[in-house]
Amino acid sequence: MNKLYVGNLSPAVTVEDLQQLFGERKLPAAEQVLLKSGYAFVDCPDQNSAIKAIECLSGKVELHGKVIEVDYSVPKKLRCRKIQIRNIPPHLQWEVLDGLLAQHGTVEHVEQVNTDTETAVVNVTYSNKEETKVAIEKLTGHQCDDYSFKVSYIVDMDAAPPDQGPRTRRGGRSSRDQCSSQPGPSGEYYPSRGKQNDFPTRIVVPSQFVGAIIGKDGQTIKNVTKQTQSKVDVHRKENASASEKPITIHSTPEGCSAACRMILEIMHKEANETKTMEDVPLKILAHNSLVGRLIGKDGRNLKKIEEETGTKITISSLHGLTIYNLERTITIRGSLEACCKAEREIMKKLREAYENDCAAINQQANLIPGLNLNALGIFSSGLPVLPPTAGPRGAVPHMAPAGYNPFLSHSSHLSGLYGVPPASAIAHQHSQAQEQEVVYLFIPTQAVGALIGKKGQHIKQLAHFAGASIKIAPAESPDVTERMVIITGTPEAQFKAQGRIFGKLKEENFFSGKEEVKLETHIKVPSCTAGRVIGKGGKTVNELQNLTSAEVIVPRDQTPDENDEVFVKISGHFFASQTAQRKIREIIQQVKLQEQKHQQAAAVSPHHSK
Repeated sequence: MNKLYVGNLSPAVTVEDLQQLFGERKLPAAEQVLLKSGYAFVDCPDQNSAIKAIECLSGKVELHGKVIEVDYSVPKKLRCRKIQIRNIPPHLQWEVLDGLLAQHGTVEHVEQVNTDTETAVVNVTYSNKEETKVAIEKLTGHQCDDYSFKVSYIVDMDAAPPDQGPRTRRGGRSSRDQCSSQPGPSGEYYPSRGKQNDFPTRIVVPSQFVGAIIGKDGQTIKNVTKQTQSKVDVHRKENASASEKPITIHSTPEGCSAACRMILEIMHKEANETKTMEDVPLKILAHNSLVGRLIGKDGRNLKKIEEETGTKITISSLHGLTIYNLERTITIRGSLEACCKAEREIMKKLREAYENDCAAINQQANLIPGLNLNALGIFSSGLPVLPPTAGPRGAVPHMAPAGYNPFLSHSSHLSGLYGVPPASAIAHQHSQAQEQEVVYLFIPTQAVGALIGKKGQHIKQLAHFAGASIKIAPAESPDVTERMVIITGTPEAQFKAQGRIFGKLKEENFFSGKEEVKLETHIKVPSCTAGRVIGKGGKTVNELQNLTSAEVIVPRDQTPDENDEVFVKISGHFFASQTAQRKIREIIQQVKLQEQKHQQAAAVSPHHSK
């Protein structure tokens, strides 16, 4: 994805002209230039360099009397479902971007790209080629807060024909050479082996130590990868002036910890030799959606790790989160041995949280037929945050048609959300497509401000994203501990709105640590259906609770309202509540269908009696 097409070139342009142009604009040196008649192909060292070249040169530079065009070089057969959108306002809320992308088709995956530009850049994968073509046409030049979107195709390797065998690298080495290490984008070194199913470890290191970590000709970092059987990506070219640089380590949990230890040892040695730092803490990056469960209720998990390892652990404030960065920094101070021990415990907690989220998605993948749960971004403030179980970073697992970048997401976070539903669900979806449901969700009183947002912006964006009406009922008295949120919308809108509300409460730490966000929800059912929800001797409601893990109560002695309806109370975490709501709605629908059949039979029977 780092090869550029440079078009509208004068016949007088030479390779040296292009290389000089890149140098004058302080762009990373073009690694290879292939000049043709009227155009050229230029290889950039990494994606960030390619983005900078496109932004600096395309339509802005004149070469031998002609204004040049610069874009990604993407063969036609690989122009399929993936695009890159640049020049996105840095302050743009993810909910707004989600809704905008969804207008043009089903978005399967959105990944934010780390760049040096002031504006945001995302890579977007739509569900098919046709939707992608429409999205490019509609989004190119789209004006958003005085920013004009720039959109390009990027390589879609899923559209490429399958490899017929192992490819040979330059120099005659097979891609199956287990012992060789190859440099990749942004200082990436890793053994040439198949991608692993892993949850990467992310750390940040002082910029002055990056040279020592990489070593002369990359020998030090190659030694780390070889000894620990890990893939280590040193992002040394990102944010050139930054005082710290991130490092991503992919391997088994043991491999990640071993590589982390070796890097920490290198930093300690360098600090001692140069006398530049007395204290060399270990800093781990973790997505905000996972941090609460690491901390634990009242900070118990962190306190336990500190006591057991003899370290001091602090976590950066929520105020540091931006559209560019949804990670928080976990700083560990102590001896080298103590820091390494704490790292193992912290990563264990983060992996547990990640695996729990994955399990929740897997179990509920067909909660609403055709609904792409992972594209909702409900687990964070934006892009999706659930990791894929296989494939490279940002790859799309088959079990959930959306990707995960645990450090740029969010989540998650997005889309039209609807792939091709199972055949059995099509009739169900069409029959209920426009049906409006009303749900009464109860949230802590102190969370109302966060849900509304400054000047009501958050709740407006949430309503727009979900396609639902969201209103907060007035408080019944000044000292109430809960407020009622009234949500009106289709089943899909309900799922999106409620999911984001659950996620918002988790992000804002209204529920701490491993404590699940559990809320009470009320839905109304016809009074004649309440008995069916309860079942004979409470059998149905008991089965419902066992199936969904939610607490379901149909209060007795209720007086039906003016619509002859009564409340059913549902308490539980998000997926439990959603499953219970859908099951109860199914029971209501079954009762309606039975009543319709009885009415039709009654209407037909007089005719047959003649």
